[in-house]
Amino acid sequence: MELRQLRYFVRIVELGSMSRAAADLDMVQSALSQQITRLEGELSTRLLHRTPRGVAPTEAGVAFFREAQLTLRHAEQAMRVAQQARLSGTVSVGLAPTTSAVLGLPLMQAMRERYPDVRLHMVESMSGHLTAMLNARQLDLAVLFDTRLHQTRQAGGGRRWGVMPLLEEDLFLVRRGAAPRLPAEIAIADLADEPLILPTGPHGLRSTLDTAFAGAGISPRVVLEVDSLAMVMAAVDAGLGSTLQPWAALGRYPDAAQRFQCARLTDAPARRVNLLCSLSEDELSPAALAARVVLIHCVRSLVGEGRWFGATALATVPDTHHTS
Repeated sequence: MELRQLRYFVRIVELGSMSRAAADLDMVQSALSQQITRLEGELSTRLLHRTPRGVAPTEAGVAFFREAQLTLRHAEQAMRVAQQARLSGTVSVGLAPTTSAVLGLPLMQAMRERYPDVRLHMVESMSGHLTAMLNARQLDLAVLFDTRLHQTRQAGGGRRWGVMPLLEEDLFLVRRGAAPRLPAEIAIADLADEPLILPTGPHGLRSTLDTAFAGAGISPRVVLEVDSLAMVMAAVDAGLGSTLQPWAALGRYPDAAQRFQCARLTDAPARRVNLLCSLSEDELSPAALAARVVLIHCVRSLVGEGRWFGATALATVPDTHHTS
């Protein structure tokens, strides 16, 4: 038995006509009749009988009508109570520019749909700056890239943060479209003479790349250090050099396929791990805990639907033991 069947039955009795009730409910009369037949079958009793003027409840129908009205009133009251107690508050989320290009809008849309009374404060900045903001309790959640954060957590020391691997991204050598054509894949060892435009050391991507270069035994030829994704991509577009970025760096360019060319780095260390970092579990508000779950769901959906190219989702919905 479903609430909608109760609503249908009550409306039929109130209007005294199957056809008028169907019109009022914006249903086909045959579909409405089928619902009532199914309801009578579940109850094993006749609820309505035809009269010259329409339909009327049987004796069982009269008794059922009173209880159905009461049930519907209780259901409506429950809905009002739930709506009045909807989750509210403010949540601050920090995303790096590459992450924001893919995740930012879907996260905002999902939060608006699921928790309309929660005010979302979004911050886009380089990973190193987000780390400082999280340390200063200016953010509830942030997606960071420095694998040392995860290593510190596993060692049982350092910050009281919640840290979990969120997803892993392939990295790509990115050149402007007019440059000599790139192969589909390239190894770190082949980049010794490549003029590179990279962020500076404190940021997670540079840390990952330095580790990969050290493992390959080469020193990168860095021609520019720029702590702004927009300026990095503008410099690449102008032919000042190449860069090493995840595919998400191209997310804000509708014409990325014509403007840039990419080659996937094949080396195993040359992948970027995205870490979902948060304040400790006991510091997170209910709204922040809910936002964390929504963020993970968004990431898994984007990866599963092929909208985050070169990425592998790692995180599942957290439980209470993810605090570092």
